Amino acid sequence: MPELPEVEITCLGLQPILKQTIKSIVIRNSYLRWPVPSHLKKTLPNKKVLNIKRRAKYILIQFENAHLMIHLGMSGRLEIDEKGTHIHKHNHVEIEFKNTKNILRYIDPRRFGSIHWVDGDINQHFLISKLGPEPLERLFTDKYLFSKIQNKKTSIKKIIMDHHIVVGVGNIYASEALFKSGVLPSKLGQDVTLSECKKIVKYIKETLKKAIELGGSSLRDFYSVNGQSGYFQQTYKVYGRKGKPCRKCKSLIESKIIAQRSSFYCPSCQG
Repeated sequence: MPELPEVEITCLGLQPILKQTIKSIVIRNSYLRWPVPSHLKKTLPNKKVLNIKRRAKYILIQFENAHLMIHLGMSGRLEIDEKGTHIHKHNHVEIEFKNTKNILRYIDPRRFGSIHWVDGDINQHFLISKLGPEPLERLFTDKYLFSKIQNKKTSIKKIIMDHHIVVGVGNIYASEALFKSGVLPSKLGQDVTLSECKKIVKYIKETLKKAIELGGSSLRDFYSVNGQSGYFQQTYKVYGRKGKPCRKCKSLIESKIIAQRSSFYCPSCQG
């Protein structure tokens, strides 16, 4: 599943359509997680793209007084192609722009993604209104995290993956950040100290920034807008390395299921 770095990279890759005006939209398959609004065929033409940004794992394409909100789901991706190029088997939505050969394509083999049209304040939309702060912004601090884990008999990994507490810290980056922090993913929130929270916040930010810099992780179904894959997986310290020696102490990496996800850790470095 594309996580925050992959979504951020997708937003950056969409810059060629910024300030472009839409000519038309083709909806080849509207049956995603939620149906693609059929009115977009009439609503989108002649609309100008004013801004492109990310909120959690949502891509927000801003128009005057409205947004096109896109979630990539499990296997979705956006591609900018030239008009007339080969149409992908799972190309469900296609947006053509005026005065350019660029076409924006939404491709999603599993169809767990979604496309929404949001009039008015995007922050009031039901999918966004209850989200926690962005991990790379100032609101996400050690004191904030510490205040959220008091008396919680839940694992710290599950807590930092809870989008009501902080958005976009998915399984890969949570495992990597906790390793760098020296904190076991199974440690209960109520037992995590403020000093440990400081490390966790620091390394969540550091890990996500590094992943964005390296183009994200080459997940099975994810490619950037221009079709390139990322390189962050080459730096993994624990994720997916069960039974392999820790890059720091040579102990064997272990794993366990936490919140229905495989969690990787070093029993020595995170003991």
